[in-house]
Amino acid sequence: MSILSRQVLVNLMLLVALASFLVGIYLPVFTLTKLLVFNNTVSILSGLWQLVAEREYLIFTLIFGFSILLPIAKISILTVAWNSHRMRHQRKLLWLEKIGRWSMLDVFVVALLIVSVKLGVLARVEIHSGLYYFSASVLLMMIITTIVIKKYH
Repeated sequence: MSILSRQVLVNLMLLVALASFLVGIYLPVFTLTKLLVFNNTVSILSGLWQLVAEREYLIFTLIFGFSILLPIAKISILTVAWNSHRMRHQRKLLWLEKIGRWSMLDVFVVALLIVSVKLGVLARVEIHSGLYYFSASVLLMMIITTIVIKKYH
């Protein structure tokens, strides 16, 4: 693969990762059905606003930081690092590689599991497309991070 086509491919992957991320936080992620009567469909953004409304500021801050701010920072740093020919990005990439293990999907999946286990037979959780878009952005960013880090080694 030529350098130019690889450059275009990674930039396209970055664009798809960003689009998947934005769609994933906006679209419904799951529907919670309580006692077969009450439904609550939640997206990541609506869940965050609900946490603020319920004054759960610590949980809001954790989820907002790991599921919104960190992915945006990661996409931004990867884009700059990939499109730059300077070696000054190595420290940022090392940071991304380490912190990336804790970001996005891990925290979100754990939260879903906690909700599912806590509710047991009282409620049912139905997964929606937002989770798949969000997961796709996570996987793409992991792949892109590996590619960009190899560029600097």
